Amino acid sequence: MNISLEIKDELRRFCESIAEERIYRIKNTIDDLNDSLNSETKSSAGDKHETGRAMIQLEREKLGHRLYEAEKVRQVLNGICTPDYATKVGQGSLVITSDSAYYIAISAGAFKKGSTKIYCVSAASPIGKILLGKSVGQCFDFNKKNSCIEKIL
Repeated sequence: MNISLEIKDELRRFCESIAEERIYRIKNTIDDLNDSLNSETKSSAGDKHETGRAMIQLEREKLGHRLYEAEKVRQVLNGICTPDYATKVGQGSLVITSDSAYYIAISAGAFKKGSTKIYCVSAASPIGKILLGKSVGQCFDFNKKNSCIEKIL
């Protein structure tokens, strides 16, 4: 796999855009729910009205928790220092293995550029946990497949 150091900036921007998009979507949904809650007026519906308000309130609380988690992900990403050279896999590492490439940052899916595909994964993900602390030349098993680390950027 022919991947250079310059792609790390693109990977970081890709992850940042995914994190910001998540936060934006959640905030918009919360705003919509707040509008629904505010537009609900006391009517003759009685219990049905109160049940509707309670359901909106519960959904708003769930979204509040999701927003908190999404903002924590953004903080993790902002705290990642991406050195140009590393001997061991850590946060911010771009790891090239014998069959895949991984950017250890946040879970953001696959970044594609031309024929290159790099998986953006969290250090807490199954593959992230396996890769952390490993060095070039070390091999590991993942999904019943053996791979070796060829390069760490």
